[in-house]
Amino acid sequence: MSKRLAEMMKERTLLSFEVFPPKTDKGLDKLEECLEHLYAFRPDYVSCTYGAGGTNVGKNMDVCKMIRKADNDTVPVTHFTCIGNTKEEIKEKLQNYLDNGIDHMLAVRGDLPEGWSGTGGDFSYATDLVSYVRKEFGDKFEIAVAGSPEGHIACRTLEADIAHLKQKQDEGADYIMTQLTFDMEQFKYWLDAIRSAGITMPVDVGVMPVLNRESVINMCLSRNGCAIPRKLAEVISHHWFDVDENGNKRQDVLDAFREEGIEYTVDQILQYMALGVDGIHLYALNTWKNSTEILNKAGIRSVV
Repeated sequence: MSKRLAEMMKERTLLSFEVFPPKTDKGLDKLEECLEHLYAFRPDYVSCTYGAGGTNVGKNMDVCKMIRKADNDTVPVTHFTCIGNTKEEIKEKLQNYLDNGIDHMLAVRGDLPEGWSGTGGDFSYATDLVSYVRKEFGDKFEIAVAGSPEGHIACRTLEADIAHLKQKQDEGADYIMTQLTFDMEQFKYWLDAIRSAGITMPVDVGVMPVLNRESVINMCLSRNGCAIPRKLAEVISHHWFDVDENGNKRQDVLDAFREEGIEYTVDQILQYMALGVDGIHLYALNTWKNSTEILNKAGIRSVV
């Protein structure tokens, strides 16, 4: 196996990025250019999602192979979902990843496609997926699992969600990648709560940049059920009137939102660092300029 990220987190705070698989070859070329810029920050790993509902797996493999072949020490981490996957399909797909030198994964249930009431596969929960991977592949994979500081939207209570996270640890998961949250007080509460529950896995924090009003509101409310805390609500309110009398978007307002949003993101990263989290996992959104500005302003592995 390549580097054990969970072991590295015991020594220092890691830095990593998340990207998504483009739908076209042109998009893949643009992502390769983006990654070349992000490598300047010496990321410990880059994770790549599936498409919605576990689609676009082929491009996911292409991205992971691209990361692995880069001339640096960056580790590719593939997301892997339960959506539409039977046990045999999971075994075959994961063996293919191993055959291509990709031995790090994030095991998740995955977002259900619209109209679905279940995963359409043999496993309904990430816990079952973690257990199966350990049974079939032993320690050939390092396995990350998702953690939800505000509780998964499908879970009845935060306490129940934490109990499920403890199960993932018991089944052999190695570390936690958190889902997005903008509420630092809730994150602090959750971090204390999981430690009290006996969860000792390192915590790698997912950070979603605040760049666009509609995107922030959509990300909080469409799938995640995340709170918009007062400070973020103020950022949104400061730049609410972004349309002129002709119905056209006002670029000055959009730019001002982005500027204040980046400051919000930088402040959030610095608060996470002060808490002593084990990793910062920045959602790059397949672009590099925003991530570059954020990390330079935060003073993390600055390249400018």
